[in-house]
Amino acid sequence: MRPVSAPFDDLDRKIVTALMANARTSFAEIGATIGLSATAVKRRADRLRETGVITGFTATVKPAALGWRTEAYVEVYCEGAAPPRRLAEVVRNHPEITAAMTVTGGADALLHVRARDVEHFEEVLERIRVEPFIRKTVSFMVLSHLLPESPEAGANQPAPEA
Repeated sequence: MRPVSAPFDDLDRKIVTALMANARTSFAEIGATIGLSATAVKRRADRLRETGVITGFTATVKPAALGWRTEAYVEVYCEGAAPPRRLAEVVRNHPEITAAMTVTGGADALLHVRARDVEHFEEVLERIRVEPFIRKTVSFMVLSHLLPESPEAGANQPAPEA
């Protein structure tokens, strides 16, 4: 379904903010905070989902609890011009890549990788480097999260089987 353009006002922003802080907050609780009935909040939340403003609801889990004990960001440098859709095909084949984006600057893409341990990370890196259009990679291991409540600090998928 194609998102439909709809007005986005201050009440919508407050609803989205409340759901981002805790997606399990009831419509009644949100309504009490922003001055709307639970029904009005639900109607607005449904519209925000229908128009693509709200794309889903997830649980944030400690990565270590799922077996992800090693984390890194990997800059990817391509040979020539690698189209974003080709890069997207490659990263979809690696469940350890939890986020990927094309970027400005020297690198062509930036990957967020989670692995069980350093050996697993090295194996993932080697699988990425095998792609014929990838010229080089530069990795940055994450030591700690300075904003532990950020979505990047959590995980949304279990570690792959060994």
